[in-house]
Amino acid sequence: MDPTRQLLDQALLEIGIAAYVTGALVLFAYFLTRRPVLRSIGMPLAILGAASQFAELGARWWMTGVWPLTNLYGSLSLFSACAVTIFVVFAYRYEMDFIGGPVLALAAIALGYATTWNEGYMPAVPALQSYWIKIHVPIVITAYASFMVAFCLSLLYLVKAAVEHRYRTGSPSVRGVAAGAGASIDVPLNYAALPGFGAVRTDTPALASAAAAGDGAAQWLSGLPSLAKLDIMQYRVIAVGLPLLSLGIITGAMWAKEAWGAYWQWDPKETAALLSWIVYAAYMHLHTRPEWRGTRTSIVSVIGFASIVFCYLGVNIWISGLHSYKM
Repeated sequence: MDPTRQLLDQALLEIGIAAYVTGALVLFAYFLTRRPVLRSIGMPLAILGAASQFAELGARWWMTGVWPLTNLYGSLSLFSACAVTIFVVFAYRYEMDFIGGPVLALAAIALGYATTWNEGYMPAVPALQSYWIKIHVPIVITAYASFMVAFCLSLLYLVKAAVEHRYRTGSPSVRGVAAGAGASIDVPLNYAALPGFGAVRTDTPALASAAAAGDGAAQWLSGLPSLAKLDIMQYRVIAVGLPLLSLGIITGAMWAKEAWGAYWQWDPKETAALLSWIVYAAYMHLHTRPEWRGTRTSIVSVIGFASIVFCYLGVNIWISGLHSYKM
């Protein structure tokens, strides 16, 4: 490829990384200070980063004729762009921009790590020269990206729920207020405001009481979305990822039949993907049970994303198999 095209490719990559890093810092600052101007700066940076990544992948394909998702660099680049895109869509739909810092930081880390696997513009190995790679890989990567966004929401839920529990059990005055309100130590979820995601804080009465008493940390945490809103948002993001993962496993099996002669061979990648699917299917089932909804399902979400990281990177890099990037 000529130097001008290489320069364009490199410029788009650098714009993406710079936008993600800067956007992460700005949105982390927004998360801490709640200043609207920081949101107004951070969200366009997120959009710029994702757009530059999609443009870079498209430019690679146009300039070389080689599908850009045949190696770990391409897939991680798409993962970053899809995660940020999913975040932006949900942020504008459900006012979810408060998790932009973690999402963009993870996207920047993934993209930075991807550059260590940049193999240039070599054609794909024969097993990857199939139309299925244009179907299977984008579907699976988008599922992974959805689970990353849900993971950030789950962590925030667990932090807020843990602090609520600590305030309830640690302060006699707060315990008295919570008991008087009929609250239990297990944080209940109030779904009364779900249609409009209104500013309901009644599922954290101990935090509300401490905030009213002038506790700065409690005032800051009370300004975050209610636990009910955090719970339903992670549920909706996972509800996007799980069908995509299901379709990815099905298309992967069809590709395997064409390439290797069998739909399923219990390859480490196939097994890890199935285990991840089971974890998220369990999440969706458990979320239908009120006694499991909230802290327990958030923990399942965190476990699920850990299984995704193992499936996506651990298996492909450190375990020999048909999907190994070290083959």
